[in-house]
Amino acid sequence: MKVRRKLLTIGHSYVVGVNRRLADEMAIAGASTWDVTVVAPTYFHGSNDLRPVHLAPRRAEPVDLVGVPAYFTRVVHGFVYGPELASLLGRDWSLVHCWEEPYILAGGQVAWWTPKRSPLVFRTAQNLNKRYPPPFSWIERYAIGKAAGWICCGNTVVNILKQRAGYSMLPMAQIPLGVDVEACRPDRALGDSTLEKLGWDRVGAPVVGYLGRLSPEKGIDLLMATLDSIDAPWRALFVGAGVLEGKLRSWASRHGDRVRVCSGVKHDEVPQYLSAMDVMCAPSQTMPNWREQFGRMLIEAFAAGVPVIASDSGEIPFIVRGVGVVVGEKDTAGWRAALADLLESPGRRAEMSACGIEAAAERYAWPVVARQYLEFFERLAP
Repeated sequence: MKVRRKLLTIGHSYVVGVNRRLADEMAIAGASTWDVTVVAPTYFHGSNDLRPVHLAPRRAEPVDLVGVPAYFTRVVHGFVYGPELASLLGRDWSLVHCWEEPYILAGGQVAWWTPKRSPLVFRTAQNLNKRYPPPFSWIERYAIGKAAGWICCGNTVVNILKQRAGYSMLPMAQIPLGVDVEACRPDRALGDSTLEKLGWDRVGAPVVGYLGRLSPEKGIDLLMATLDSIDAPWRALFVGAGVLEGKLRSWASRHGDRVRVCSGVKHDEVPQYLSAMDVMCAPSQTMPNWREQFGRMLIEAFAAGVPVIASDSGEIPFIVRGVGVVVGEKDTAGWRAALADLLESPGRRAEMSACGIEAAAERYAWPVVARQYLEFFERLAP
């Protein structure tokens, strides 16, 4: 009889139920060979646009969920897990998967407390070649020295980390984020009902959508300016919250009934807003300390059949090219031309919609992503 493997996966993002989808799908895909245990903070405050969250189990989760106290959670780089995690890590695990960056305190804790007999795999999203001050530089060096491998979701991360000490010597896997293709799917009836809730007629100008933080690096100013410059009829739907919300609402007030700004939207409510969009824009802008690491909203739009126009910041071109339209992040004329073209071309929008749905099903559906994780883990687990 084949011995079952035991996977322990740890991450502060698991405090939110929907973020445990990867772990759930790994448990389902590996039901015959893997037992999956998830560790999450019992409470996480977060910062910026994150809201405080208490850990709450969901009905019929296919994993064993363990809550561990976490402290100083207002700062992700500086939060730590309680000693309960050390006791848990001391058990006999086939593999430990850490969804914490290897340079933060929590990542260092996991590396310190994981016994040598258990292979340790980090998931990282570092796509800028940052030089961390001590103790974070020391933590990263130690954590990668203890690791058996690492996972990332994009080409830009691979290109950066293979230049850093320790990473190039380890096995790695490039695996994308996933999307729920059952929740995010083309649904005209849902779209019509959402339009009604927004106070718009079902028949009207195409809806240009935005989904994400309302902040400078997300290109809100560029999108507002682009819409101002287009002669073709449009309506605009912004879904998100952030420091630019006041500025956006002031701009929206000048356009009367053409614009809606919806804040406080929960993740499980996103599909209804996507279903009301005819085009989604992701005009992310690279900053000295940030560039787009992936863009979950892109693959959610693909799955919902919403055509995408996006900038060339960070990982976006690798995801969108061949499926949607990529425009230079500083190319204002290019943005104006690309958006105007799609607004006036329902046939092209339909073609792009079909391409997105296919890409979501073949590359980004959660079961596809989960199997890739398990295949990598099986290379490293004893």
